[in-house]
Parts: sequence; C-alpha cells; structure tokens
Amino acid sequence: MLPVSQAEKIILSLVQPLSEIETVDLTLATGRILARSISSQVDFPHWDNSAMDGYAVKFSDVRSSTPKHPITLEVVEEIPAGYQPQREIQSGEAARIFTGAIVPAGADTIVMQEHTQRVQKTFVKIQITPTAKSFIRQRGEYAKVGDPLLAAGTVLNPAEIAILAATGCSEVKVYRRPRVAILSTGDELVTPDRALKPGQIVDSNQYALAAFVQQAGGIPICLGIIPDDRSKLTAAMSEAIDSADLVLSTGGVSVGDYDYVEEILAELGGDIRVRAVAIKPGKPLTVAKFKRDTRSIVYFGLPGNPVSALVSCWRFVQPAMAKLAGLPKSNWQPTWIEAMTSQNLTADGKRETYLWGKLELVEGRYQFSLAGGNHSSANLINLAGTNALVMIPVDVSSIEAGTSIRVLII
Repeated sequence: MLPVSQAEKIILSLVQPLSEIETVDLTLATGRILARSISSQVDFPHWDNSAMDGYAVKFSDVRSSTPKHPITLEVVEEIPAGYQPQREIQSGEAARIFTGAIVPAGADTIVMQEHTQRVQKTFVKIQITPTAKSFIRQRGEYAKVGDPLLAAGTVLNPAEIAILAATGCSEVKVYRRPRVAILSTGDELVTPDRALKPGQIVDSNQYALAAFVQQAGGIPICLGIIPDDRSKLTAAMSEAIDSADLVLSTGGVSVGDYDYVEEILAELGGDIRVRAVAIKPGKPLTVAKFKRDTRSIVYFGLPGNPVSALVSCWRFVQPAMAKLAGLPKSNWQPTWIEAMTSQNLTADGKRETYLWGKLELVEGRYQFSLAGGNHSSANLINLAGTNALVMIPVDVSSIEAGTSIRVLII
C-alpha cells in the first residue's frame, strides 16, 4: 500500500492541464477559469471623482475656514454623477457635487455637505478646515492602463466578473471544463426509481460523484450501472476512456471474484500507477493513465462503499481536477486548517484515517465535532451536513478532546 502523500504525488504527476480554450459570454462565466491574463484597458477611476456628496473647492480658498469663521463661496455649478463639468472653478467659487461625479478643473478638495451651510441659492459656507485633496478619488488610483488585473488560472467569482465588466469585457476566454465519465459496477445496484428486491441496493454513488464533479467545475458524463459481466464492463470502461478527460468508476477494485476493473485497465492499455493506499476509508484505490492520440486520460477506480468513494474524491480526485481544469499549482492541494477537536478521536493506527464531522468557529477558534453514529464506510446517512474530515496520522490510535488537529475542508 502506498502512503497517502506518495499516492497524491503520483496522481498529480499523471494529470496534464487542459489547454483548450473557449470564449464565453460574461454572464455565463461565473465559476469558470480564466485562460488569458487580463490587463486594464482604462484607468480606474476613469477620472478624478468625488467620494462624497458635498462641494468641490480650491483648498487655498478654505484652508483657514473654521466653524466660528466660515468661508463663503459662490456656487457656480451643480455636478451630478454622469455629468461633464462645464467650467473651471476659480478662486472664491465652489461647485455642488455628488458621489461619483467628475471633479471640475480648478477644484482640488471636496467638503462634505454635512460641514457646509447653503446661503440663499448661490452661496455656501464652509464650516470646517478641510484636509487638502480630501474625498477625491484620483484618476488611475486603483489601476492604470496596462496594469495587470487578473492572472490566467483565476476562478471567476462575482468580484472578478465585476472587474471584467468594468474593463469592457463582454466575453472572456476560459479553459474548457473537464469532462468526467462516471460509472457504477455491480449486479446488486439499481437506480433510485426501482423497487428494491432482496440483496439489492440503490446506486447513490452515480449521483454523489456527479454532484462532486459539478461542484469541482467539471461536466459529469453519467454512464449508469454496469453489471458484473466482464465483456459489458470492458465495453463501458473503453467508452468512458474514449469520451472523457477523467474517469470515475465505483466498485470492482477489491480482491473479490467479480472485481475485474484492474485486469481490464491493463487489457485496455492503461499504465496502472496506484493499486492500494494506506488510507481509511478508501484503501482499494486504483489509478491508471491512458494515452489516446494527443489526449491523456486518468482513470480512478474508486471503492464501492459510498463514504469511501467520496473520501477518495475529496482527498485524491479533487486535487487532480484542480490541476486538470487549469488552476495554478498553489490551488491544487486540498484546503487544510488547524482546529481543536471537541471529542476524543480513535483509530487503529495502521492507516491514515479520516473521520467526518462539522467544523465551526467557536470563540475565535475552529472546532471540529465528530458526526454522530457509526463511522462505517457504508454509512452514508451521518455524512449529511458535514463539512470537514479530521485526519488521524498513521501510528496514532487516539487523540484527546481539546487537542489541535489537522482538518480537511470538504
């Protein structure tokens, strides 16, 4: 059995990032990965503009103004947002201005309206000593033409979408999303719409893995349930390899009489690099690489037990998908944080063990609470509502409550 860290390194070495690029409408780009770096086409802000409602003035006119001795200025223009000022401010003048509006030529300071008093219709009293250049957002203060804004490999979330829109992008180049074929193996499996007969179980893995792939930014290709028939399984696995960038199959990777996956992978020309990993749950993990013309495909033969399949995805498949999708190297690894366990934790110490539960911020510190019930790899029920896995290292059989632990966020 391979140690977890070694298996992870091998898996990542098998993955080649996708190079195909698509152009998508900005409204459809959320969650996609930027394929080309973006530089600013304009200055941000585009012009000097006011950060407050108030009055645009010359600082030299109001530098001696105080509440007891206010300076009175003539209001010569009103400038709302979106309006081009029509005149230059001269000494003794002010312009009524609103947030976001262009600062007129000649003005170098904004006085908030709360510190002013309008006199008649055409004059205003400045009742404080303002700071020079206060409340003016300078042109190019945030970014200048040519400044880098977004690097290739950036995930386009709401803030990044806003930046692209602000710089004039209505379309954006992104990496193609990974296609992931999913198949479940086993005579005992049925779809959720079928009535169960003795010995049968519902194939939850197909749906869980499809949701995992979508959440990871991929496109699931669900190939359904394949019975324990060698010829049918060979045909289905071949179809999966030919149609996808990455394949996830569940079941058939242990040492039973009907566990054919590893043999078929070899027959189909796969380079099998992982056969078992010292992890619990998820020990029977098979990983192979295929070459099809210019394409590289990574095949994951996952355990059939539902918790084992998902833990394998969170620990091994997710980093592979991150690299495949075009994320930078710094984003390939799972997200780990230090937390405190609220309960005693136990393991057999023979394999790196993962227990599932809930991570919460309690009085400024992350706290991990173990999910209730049996932590069996077949017990899908108590996995609901969890958001983290605690890792218990090899050779550690118990961890006391209150101890600092390493937690993987899922």
